[in-house]
Amino acid sequence: MKAQLEMIVSQMYSRGMRFEEAVREFQGTFIVAVLRESNGNQGRAAKKLGMHRNTLRRTIRSLQLDLQAIREAARRRPPRKQPMVTMRQTKVGA
Repeated sequence: MKAQLEMIVSQMYSRGMRFEEAVREFQGTFIVAVLRESNGNQGRAAKKLGMHRNTLRRTIRSLQLDLQAIREAARRRPPRKQPMVTMRQTKVGA
């Protein structure tokens, strides 16, 4: 994982991204991942992140994250899997 992170950081730096912008990008991506896992529940997400709910709300606001989109994605259920159709073998000459 460290090698992947180093590669991402190298790409960000080579493209001229400043430290503050990179930190904001990382924070946003990390918080969105935890919010998705928590189905958009900020209280649960804050607990998983190890921060107070109000701190999470302030951070979400400062990063201008789209909570509505996260909540809508959490409400959508994945499509049902179609039952697997199996063919029965019949005895020949029965």
